[in-house]
Amino acid sequence: MSDIKRNIEAVRSNLKEDVLLVAVTKTHSPDEINEAIDCGVTDIGENKVQEILDKYDKVKPVRWHMIGHLQTNKVKYIIDKVVLIHSVDSLKLAKEINKRAAAAGKIMDILIQVNAAHEESKWGIDPALTGDLIGEILENCPNVRIKGLMSVAPYSDDPDEIRPYFAEVRKLYDKYGAMENEMVDFEYLSMGMTHDYITAMEEGSNLVRVGTAIFGARVY
Repeated sequence: MSDIKRNIEAVRSNLKEDVLLVAVTKTHSPDEINEAIDCGVTDIGENKVQEILDKYDKVKPVRWHMIGHLQTNKVKYIIDKVVLIHSVDSLKLAKEINKRAAAAGKIMDILIQVNAAHEESKWGIDPALTGDLIGEILENCPNVRIKGLMSVAPYSDDPDEIRPYFAEVRKLYDKYGAMENEMVDFEYLSMGMTHDYITAMEEGSNLVRVGTAIFGARVY
C-alpha cells in the first residue's frame, strides 16, 4: 500500500460520517493528486489560482475548491473550474465573482471567510461583520450563492486554545444558516486542517481541509 493510500485511510478513520474531506494539494504534483483520486478522494483544494491552472488538465475528474486568498483580478481564471470558493471576505471580491459568474451563465457557490481570532496575518472578516457582508452580497450579487462559512484557527497544539474560535464560527453558522433566502443555502462549515481537524469536527465542522496528513510535508 502506498503512503498516500495509507494516509487517506488513516484520515478517513478519524472523520465523522457527514464530514467532507477536501485534500489540499498545494505544491503537490498531478501524479500525487491522481493517486489520491484513485483512493477515493472526490474534492481537492488549492491555495493559489496558478496551481489550479497548472494542474487542471493533468488531473482526473474531481471537484476543485479555491481555499486560499483570491485576488479580484484572478477570479476570471477559475470561475469555470471550481465548485466552491472558500475565501470570500469582502463585497469587492463577491462583486467580481458575481460579474464573472453572470458572464459564464452560472451561479457561483462561495463561503464567507471569518477571522475569529482577529489575526492580522490572516484573511477573513471580523465575526461581528458576518451578517453585514451576507446582506450586502444578497443585495448586490444575484449570481452568488452563500453555502456557509470558512475559518482558519490560530496554530496551536493545544485543542483547548483553538476550540473557542471554532465554537464562535459554529454559532455564526447556526445563526445565519437559519435565514430564509434561496441564495443563503448553508451546507458547509469549513474548519480544520491537518493539525486541528479533529477539534474542528468536535465543534461542528463538516468540511475539513487536509494536506500534510495525506501527502506529507510540502516541498517548496
